[in-house]
Amino acid sequence: MGALSGVKVVEFAGIGPGPMCCMLLSDMGAEVIRLDRNANVGRDIMPPKFNTLLRGRKNVAVDLKHPDGGEAALKLCDGADILIEGFRPGVMERLGLGPDVVMARNPKIIYGRMTGWGQDGPIAHTAGHDINYIALTGALYAIGSEAAGPVPPLNLVGDFGGGALYMAMGALAAYIEAQRSGRGQVVDTSMVEGAASLMTSAYGALAAGAFVRQRESNRLDGGCHHYNTYETSDAEHIAIGSNEPQFYALLLKTLGLEQEDLPAQTAREKWPDMRARFAAIFKTKTRAEWTAIMEQIDVCFAPVLRMTEAMEHHHNVARKSFVELDGVSQPAPAPKFSRTQSAVQRPCAHAGEHTEEALLEWGFSDAEVAALMQAGAVRQA
Repeated sequence: MGALSGVKVVEFAGIGPGPMCCMLLSDMGAEVIRLDRNANVGRDIMPPKFNTLLRGRKNVAVDLKHPDGGEAALKLCDGADILIEGFRPGVMERLGLGPDVVMARNPKIIYGRMTGWGQDGPIAHTAGHDINYIALTGALYAIGSEAAGPVPPLNLVGDFGGGALYMAMGALAAYIEAQRSGRGQVVDTSMVEGAASLMTSAYGALAAGAFVRQRESNRLDGGCHHYNTYETSDAEHIAIGSNEPQFYALLLKTLGLEQEDLPAQTAREKWPDMRARFAAIFKTKTRAEWTAIMEQIDVCFAPVLRMTEAMEHHHNVARKSFVELDGVSQPAPAPKFSRTQSAVQRPCAHAGEHTEEALLEWGFSDAEVAALMQAGAVRQA
């Protein structure tokens, strides 16, 4: 029984941050029903078990352009607490499923809208992806090396950090408020604004004159020697984050440098020289050797692991940080709760796998389901 047990969510199928948001809600106990497209039934690009963001919820295939399909979607929303959609602005309205229509029938529903640019603005109507959204926030410019230029940090900052997490937080905040007021509201989640929010401390440092706009020139962007990655003798890498003076002093002692006349840790102009000095030392041992030396002391150390290695690391194993679902190892639900434990509710589903079952559970009669099937408004895989 997760913390969100009893909360009912309707997810309009999309990619990236929407599914990630709904996975989080499901992992924490919410009952999430995913409305997939009729056309996707039997057309899996890959086995669903590998599409791990889709875990934990039942899948209903519905033709939203069919009048009966649209009405079925509305009826599902009538019984929901939260709706999550990730279409471009105006699409849900054209389908007859916009906030005005849905909230007229269910005034308490939280209507979550996930887009890159937001629901309005000069470029809100255009296509984009994570790389474009974080480019507009200053985040992409700040990540990478001065020689190679900006480096996309996978799609973690825009899609998942600025999108999925802010959507989940916003939807749940609105849901809590609705329990007091009895009134739902629209949650307009823009990945640009979420990613910009993640940059709040950097913008504070910029205003204070403490953040240099040139890449690889700051404390957290690879500019300094005490917060960086280093190659080891076996061509692996380790990560050092000895920012605080006490951790830095222990690092110098561990590297045999505590007696040397070194520049101040904060002497920015000396950082390149110190990076080269550290690099030469770390190159003398393997990753495993440095791990044996540093893992249990407060120098803020970790080996840089591949994903396959991360699943087997002894700390992650002890914490049960990964789970196996349908033969696929993947990150476990997070965060951990002391009483209302999160869990993966069910494996990833085929499009339309639970159409009949889910519609019946959400209040449709046998006759209504049969009529929808007959009309082609919904499909059962």
